[in-house]
Amino acid sequence: MMLHPSDRGYGGPRAAGENGAVAYWHRTAPHTFTPTEHVGGAWDRATQHIAPALGVLAHEVERDRDRRRSDGLVVSRLSYDILGTVPIEAIDVEVEVLRPGRTIELVQATARYGGRAVVLLRAWLVEPYDTAPLAGTDLPSIPPADEMEPWDMAGLWPSGFISSIEVRRKDLGPGRSMVWVRTPHELVADEPVSRLAAVAGLVDVTNGIAVRTDPTRVAFPNLDLTAHFLHAPAEGWLGLDTTQSYGPGGIGVTSSKMHDENGPLGTIAQTLTVRP
Repeated sequence: MMLHPSDRGYGGPRAAGENGAVAYWHRTAPHTFTPTEHVGGAWDRATQHIAPALGVLAHEVERDRDRRRSDGLVVSRLSYDILGTVPIEAIDVEVEVLRPGRTIELVQATARYGGRAVVLLRAWLVEPYDTAPLAGTDLPSIPPADEMEPWDMAGLWPSGFISSIEVRRKDLGPGRSMVWVRTPHELVADEPVSRLAAVAGLVDVTNGIAVRTDPTRVAFPNLDLTAHFLHAPAEGWLGLDTTQSYGPGGIGVTSSKMHDENGPLGTIAQTLTVRP
């Protein structure tokens, strides 16, 4: 039997953003982030939901870029490897450039807890060009948020993070759904965060929105997440058209087509370890 979230509260720090809502993180040292109660996990409330940490890593990649250069390289891919569970405690983030370049860079960010690496991000940054005359995709659009029903995702996944988000959903059967998701909470209190980093802090909900089976009977945590972007995401709702698939030998894949309110935004894929 898998561990499901406990009913324990979290007595950690509270950091209110400009809109009055408690943020997910606040910076307590130059490279240290301390979580609030909204970071509580879905599989076990004693550990972090990894989604907010993914956002922090993207945020630090962009901040490092802006310190080093001013030519506007944009993020085209975020690829995360999740190395283990993390208590609801502070994490340290370090950034290094693996492949420097004038028009293309590969940058790595590492989140550490107690000196142990817990999440790795490798991000490709590329020089932007005007390709508006060439733009196009066959990725299908999804119905807008106001055509979907509100969904109490916390009823299935009672956790600090899931309770902090608003979800609208169209259920398409086991392993299939379309949702729109947003949050009133800032990613990091009292500092500007790009829309891309804010979206990076939400995308890990994909594995919980189109479940194939009862998560109290089967565990299917994701080991990674890779997001490819067609363009910078717009403000507003984040749309996810998601399919969850299981193979016969304990391996699964959750795949999503990302949308903002203007249309298709990119794709997401996650590797699952499926454990009855």
